[in-house]
Amino acid sequence: MERVKKIVDFYATGFRELPDWGRALWIIILIKLFIMFVVLRLFFFPNQLQTNYKTDEERANHVIESITKS
Repeated sequence: MERVKKIVDFYATGFRELPDWGRALWIIILIKLFIMFVVLRLFFFPNQLQTNYKTDEERANHVIESITKS
């Protein structure tokens, strides 16, 4: 447990002591990741199983057929 605490403290201290440009860079990176994984998924990757199949059994059968089809 002490090792985990040292690792967390190491990274926390590093982020606290970042210069202003480093913090700005991390903010840009986090915004881009949010856009890539949340916004794009909502608009461009709809849940096809939910819209095409009504029950869990139909969804499961479709997934099994898709996986075992060679």
